[in-house]
This record gives sequence, structure tokens and C-alpha cells, in this order.
Amino acid sequence: MRTQPGLSLTYGLVEALGQAIVTGEYATVGFPTEGELAKQFGASRTVTREAVKMLTAKGLLSARPRHGTVVEPEADWNLLDPDVLRWLLERKFSLRLLAEFTEMRLGIEPAAAALAARNADEAGLEEIRKGLRRMKAAAEGEDDALSADIAFHISILNATKNPFYRELHELVNTALRISIRFTNRIKGRTASIPSHEDVAEAIIARDADRASTAMRLIIVDVLELIRAASPSTESEAARREA
Repeated sequence: MRTQPGLSLTYGLVEALGQAIVTGEYATVGFPTEGELAKQFGASRTVTREAVKMLTAKGLLSARPRHGTVVEPEADWNLLDPDVLRWLLERKFSLRLLAEFTEMRLGIEPAAAALAARNADEAGLEEIRKGLRRMKAAAEGEDDALSADIAFHISILNATKNPFYRELHELVNTALRISIRFTNRIKGRTASIPSHEDVAEAIIARDADRASTAMRLIIVDVLELIRAASPSTESEAARREA
């Protein structure tokens, strides 16, 4: 799909406009017309039209009679869309949004760990082992710690054998990439290998209750870290990232 002519231009425009909408660039001036977008970005009408359609599907825009295309209120945005969530998290270091996302993880990942303990086949268990090995290698500087941590969590979603959990992988990947990077800056440490070992061992042992509890402990630790962070900590993290 991404190799179709003009599609990379469309995604580039979606990215630029999505970030502009989320940062409030059009809050007072109104969203540009199709012709104005084409002129501003040097894009064809076809590209601008497709980009607007994609942003409309994400809940950021809507077409209204006699008003043209308008930016929708933030309450109407599709937060489960990975692009929207990424734009929101990257807009500023929002501890509130990170906390809310982590609260959602509490409702998903412990249950996924329990389900993986019940349903995972050998291939799924091996992916979990692989994710854990990557985390250990990252601790020795032999892999990327962020990617390894995410791979471990994604492997558990996949191991549930439940298509609805598996469909969350892109959302979890997107948000964890920002969440883990941010919380590691706050505390200056990477993920706890023993805590993740506890989850993996419980799943492999087919102990659903222990797997759920172990995963919950990991996420509660992250949530407490976010809630304990002060506004000054948040600002300092933002300055270091800049």
C-alpha cells in the first residue's frame, strides 16, 4: 500500500497536519481549505483530499455544511488510533495522559498475561523467551533496551491467541515507546529484568493467576512513578529531550 504513487506524500501531509491540529495551530484561525493546503504544502488536490479523509477517520476533522472542514474537539478524537495517541504524547510531556494510558494498561496486560498462560503455544512461549533474552542482552549493551522491552510486552499480547489482544500491538508499541522512554528519564533506570522474568516464568508454567499478578506489579510500579513525578521533573525531562 505504501508503495502506491503519491501515498508517501499523503502520509507526510497527514503527519504534518495531525501534529498541527494536536498542538492547536488551527484553534483560532480555522482549518485551511483544500486549495490553501495544496498551495501551502505544494501538494496536489488529490493528496490533500486523501490526507483530510484520513484525519477525518481519526476523528480530528469533520466536514460541516456552510462551515467547510473544521477541527473537532479533543474529546472526539480517536485516542485508540496510534497516530493520534503519538501526537498527543509528543505534543508535550503530559504526565496526566501517560498516567491515563498506564491505567488502561492495567485493565489489559495483566489479563493478557493470564490468557497467554492458558493459551500460548510453543511458538508463542518462544517469542516471550526471546523478548526476555533481548532485555537481558540490552542490559549488557548488546541490544536496544526500549525495543527489547516493547517486544516482550507485544509477545505476550500475541501469545494470548486472541485476535482482539493481538490487534492492540500497534497501539501498545506506539504508546510504550514514548511512555518507557519518558519514565526511564524520570528515574534514570531501565525496566526490571527480574520483574519481567517473573511474568515469563509464570506464563511458561501455565500459572495464569501468578502471571496476571506479576504483570500488574510491573504496571503499578510505572503508574506510581508517573504519579510521583512533579511538574518540575516533567519540565526538566522536556529540557533534556530538547
